[in-house]
Amino acid sequence: MNNMKNTISKGTMNIMTTMNTQFHFTNAFTNLFTRARLNNILRLATLAAACLALPTQALAQIIPCPEDVNGDGVVDSSDVGLVLLAIGDCPVSEPTISAVNPNTGTTTGGTAITITGTNLTGASSVRVGSGYATSVVVVNDITVTAVTPAGTAGAKNVSVTTAGGIATLTGGFTYGVVTAWYTILEQAPNATVVPDSTVRAKIVASGFPWRVRDNSSGIEMLLIPGGTFTMGCSASNSYGCSGDENPTHQVTLSKAFYLGKTEVTQAQWQAKMGSNPSYFSGNANNPVEQVSWNDIAGFNTATGLRLPSEAEWEYACRGGTTTAFHSMPGYPNGTNDDNLLGNIAWYNNAASTTHAVAGKAANAFGMYDMSGNVWEWCNDWYGSYAAGNATDPAGPSTGSGRVHRGGSWGTYSSDCRSSHRGYGDPVNRGHTLGFRVARTP
Repeated sequence: MNNMKNTISKGTMNIMTTMNTQFHFTNAFTNLFTRARLNNILRLATLAAACLALPTQALAQIIPCPEDVNGDGVVDSSDVGLVLLAIGDCPVSEPTISAVNPNTGTTTGGTAITITGTNLTGASSVRVGSGYATSVVVVNDITVTAVTPAGTAGAKNVSVTTAGGIATLTGGFTYGVVTAWYTILEQAPNATVVPDSTVRAKIVASGFPWRVRDNSSGIEMLLIPGGTFTMGCSASNSYGCSGDENPTHQVTLSKAFYLGKTEVTQAQWQAKMGSNPSYFSGNANNPVEQVSWNDIAGFNTATGLRLPSEAEWEYACRGGTTTAFHSMPGYPNGTNDDNLLGNIAWYNNAASTTHAVAGKAANAFGMYDMSGNVWEWCNDWYGSYAAGNATDPAGPSTGSGRVHRGGSWGTYSSDCRSSHRGYGDPVNRGHTLGFRVARTP
């Protein structure tokens, strides 16, 4: 073995001497070949000397010769030639994108996003729609961060360019519309609040943010996407429908609209109007009551908000259900069982008072207290339903009473059904009468 080591050492020195003579390891050679390539050649030369110094049979048994590039069992000049031919940039794998987070932002740009995927090392640019992102930082091979440019509303492709190619995630980022009247709280709908993926897709496709706060009133509002539903009679197990809930008819709401997540509270009313008219005062988070339809018109003028139409109200209350009562925990499709109403509503003289908003379960649009607590004024004059389908109905042009919906803390379950209708003189005030606001984007 000592002889073998000496033989290998002498062979190595001979090869090194020869290479030093033939290739002249100068700065020029170092500039021509990268240090990594040079090291590979030196390793190959060293191993070649060792292999050439041994019999073929001993070579196979003692040294595996990993630098046997052509696989002929011998490391020789042909292997060196193959390595020299391979000098240059190593192949780079094509990049991919699997996700962009967050995947929504404002049209003004400036949203910090994180792109995840594979082979993202060396990313030279990030494109969102037709614009290029700024502050591009390659965190590692699977992560790149950037800041979105300004863009137009809607879903846009996201692309990352590397030496290996261009990776594109179709519709990877959605721009929302920037409007002065609100502050965005959440751009995309939360799946735990809005469980229906089709509804979430409609909200995203609208280009408007899902959850906002009205800057004038401080009221939190959620986007209700347009859609078609059957309006009218939904009887419960204990109560049938009144005559004015018929005929049932198909209604299409062609545009998305915002609706207050809760009934307007005493605090919100007082902050804008300067006083609290409520009979059940003392808890700022209870709904404001003893407000007439005419009183509310003043509040809405001051804030730029409006009352929902009766059709908008019923559509938002149902949240995709066709039952007497909207969805609740354990009943995603709603229920006709009056005994379950307590899951979503304060009703039937519940402690003979109003209650803080959002104290019961919300529906599939994220709306609280659509049933019970206080009746909610709508914009429409009260009147009979017209037969046939309707698109964006606004109710009769005149009448003697304005519609209110949803029942209250003092009513039976019959009045809390999604289809039940009530009405009153626009000047009426009562400690069961309140409202929630709406706004067109």
